[in-house]
Amino acid sequence: MTKFAFIFPGQGSQHIGMGRALADAFPAAAEVFARVDEALGQDLSGLMWSGDEAELTLTANAQPALMTVSLAAIAALREGFDLDVRRATGVAGHSLGEYAALAAAGSIRLEDCARILRLRGNAMQAAVPAGEGGMAALLGATPDQAAALCEVAHAEGICEIANDNAPGQIVLSGSKAAIEAACAAAREAGVKKAVPLPVSAPFHCSMMQPAADAMAAALAEIEICAPCVPLIANVTAGAETDAECIRANLVAQVTGQVRWRESVLFMHEEGVRLTVEAGAGRVLSVMNRRTVKDVEGLTMGTPEDVENVANRLKGA
Repeated sequence: MTKFAFIFPGQGSQHIGMGRALADAFPAAAEVFARVDEALGQDLSGLMWSGDEAELTLTANAQPALMTVSLAAIAALREGFDLDVRRATGVAGHSLGEYAALAAAGSIRLEDCARILRLRGNAMQAAVPAGEGGMAALLGATPDQAAALCEVAHAEGICEIANDNAPGQIVLSGSKAAIEAACAAAREAGVKKAVPLPVSAPFHCSMMQPAADAMAAALAEIEICAPCVPLIANVTAGAETDAECIRANLVAQVTGQVRWRESVLFMHEEGVRLTVEAGAGRVLSVMNRRTVKDVEGLTMGTPEDVENVANRLKGA
């Protein structure tokens, strides 16, 4: 039998209309949207399905919205085809996707997950005044080259590796001046291209410490259980099943590096040869192919996708 993992996308995969077909086709998926709307006291599903793109893109909306679509896809698979997360070797999510992974694996209640992601989005947005931070994608860079650029830019302020997404795709985060210095030095360092990102804050770097403090307080107040399958954590790139370790890692994740490339390699070493990206888009599936060539990637954002995944898993 082919070993597989469920993976969950992060911010940037959102789009108007996401998840509506799932809710129309599967009552269990519709219930996920309704529960999140009630938990937040907001018609978030209406915003997702027919709202304003700019409003959906706001961090405080995008984070719970993406989690909701991911959990709706999981609910559709369970309701329609009697398949659930317990069949998987593990779960993993990119940044906020880690919360969706934990909710899918029964570690965090859906309502708690929605509320904590709303808080997370607000806290991350508020941690650094607008215009003081920045992020940039390094295309064609190795981790060593990225680290060297951080050293060069350090004279101008904080500059750290935020995401190691795939070979040749690393994201830096920090103060605006330092990120600009890193981009200016990239070509001389042998990096193919440095692209400033249109983000509202410098995520996953030490400038997010106020948000990490807020998350520590909030996460201390919710119940976290051991997941039904291991979580491959962003900050360790290894399997975690202990609830308190997961809680600590979620706090560390706010300022820490998303070690996605290493997480994909870890899953591959564990024998995973198929990933199912539950929710909006296929960003992770595309990135994963750059890290490991022999892993099949399926997406699960529409009813047709869910049926395709079910047929593939039943044949696995």
